[in-house]
Amino acid sequence: MIMDYSKFKSGSDIRGYALGDEANPLYMSDEMIMRSATAFAYWLKEKTGKENIFVSVGHDSRLSAQRIKSAVIKALTSNGVKVADCGLASTPAMFMTTVEISCDGAVQITASHHPKDRNGLKFFTRDGGLDGSDIADILKSAGELQNPLGNENGECSEYDFMARYAETLRNMIIDGVDDKNDREHPLKDMKIVVDAGNGVGGFYAKNVLAPLGADISGSIYLEPDGNFPNHAPNPENAQAMDCVSKATAEANADFGVIFDTDVDRAACVGKGGFEINRNRLVALASKIALTSCPGGTIVTDSVTSDGLAEFIAENGGKHLRFKRGYRNVINKQIELCESGIKCPLAMETSGHAAFAENYFLDDGAYLITRLIIEAAALSKQGTSLEELIGKLREAKEEKELRFKILCNDFRPEGEKIISLFENIAKAHEGWKASEDNHEGIRINADSSCGNGWFLIRLSVHDPIIVLNAESDEDGGIMKMCKEIFKVISSADNIDKLDISALADYIK
Repeated sequence: MIMDYSKFKSGSDIRGYALGDEANPLYMSDEMIMRSATAFAYWLKEKTGKENIFVSVGHDSRLSAQRIKSAVIKALTSNGVKVADCGLASTPAMFMTTVEISCDGAVQITASHHPKDRNGLKFFTRDGGLDGSDIADILKSAGELQNPLGNENGECSEYDFMARYAETLRNMIIDGVDDKNDREHPLKDMKIVVDAGNGVGGFYAKNVLAPLGADISGSIYLEPDGNFPNHAPNPENAQAMDCVSKATAEANADFGVIFDTDVDRAACVGKGGFEINRNRLVALASKIALTSCPGGTIVTDSVTSDGLAEFIAENGGKHLRFKRGYRNVINKQIELCESGIKCPLAMETSGHAAFAENYFLDDGAYLITRLIIEAAALSKQGTSLEELIGKLREAKEEKELRFKILCNDFRPEGEKIISLFENIAKAHEGWKASEDNHEGIRINADSSCGNGWFLIRLSVHDPIIVLNAESDEDGGIMKMCKEIFKVISSADNIDKLDISALADYIK
């Protein structure tokens, strides 16, 4: 029987529910997992032209990880695949197995920052993460398989790749700081707090920072726990940022770090708990990237601020505000580099940061390592990371609201709303559509209409219209939202939208 697994596609990942009710249409059963793993093996054999392939398998701290890993390895080995079981591992480290131990492919079992009952599969080759079209092909093949299990006997052996990965990061800091007095302990004068959110990131404190002499005594939630009992492992989460900020201040640390579950994203805080995330983090990473690549282009997602664009220009760079979705910004970065345009960094405000020098890989640990090297150098000069972004102009207000689209075929309905605002903006006094729209419609509002900008876009994955707004004056977003409410209420498909969040806000 042919099965439709397309519903498990989530951008460039496979995701679903891995705990709870097996009757859930998005439940990732052992059969579904084995079919997907087998389809990946077939896809990889065709891509490489090799019959005998080598694949690494790793996972984050989720409760369902062992069940899913067992199903993946069973499927791969039954189809003659040689498997390296890397156990608890970060997502970027799993990609690095294709570079450092010559794996033909890698499978990471993770659902990033999503709730504990979710899980998923990420696939890598030496060229990077798979694109959405590749995932669609694999899921289609998975549903068409006669039998997910073969009759071959591939071998599986355990491989502690995280030890090797941590050593690479340590050496990067040793070489970057280059302390002539104590080369092996370049962080001996630094106190650094790490909040791993009970995900994979505890290794960074224990196996990277501590051996280099850093004081990590104020670190929190380093132990892996798939219940995530303390806060969401997500640098975009306000509670999570508040936790690491307070821990850094209470420990009187020089620097604080927070990772998401699988360490492909990160944020940080300066001395005293000064939060460096979203636009601040993009600005800081951009300044560092542009130091070694003057005149380079920085690709970001669509919701970055006008102040960030000014900051990048003031530091000699060019800013390309592109689309939401980490694969979107990375693919654009690769496209620019291949065309001869220098593009050292692609970054989302969510904390995904891909340096061209690091295989175009979004790696939270690599980002933080670059920042720590810079912080160590600045400390010797009597300054700090937060002073590097002291001239970043920040909005007085920012807001995100989400409106659910109440139908299955949601994309055309969302596009109607975007078209409505495109047309209205042409005649609306005080509104002007941005010239660099790559996603949805971004409208600049003058001082009479809110003194800022707003963006109407479709969610990357879900049947949702997202409104992002920033204003340079107190009360500016309220002005914008009242006008937005008038326009969206006039839409001929308003019955297919839930705009209660907007209505509640303006009340």
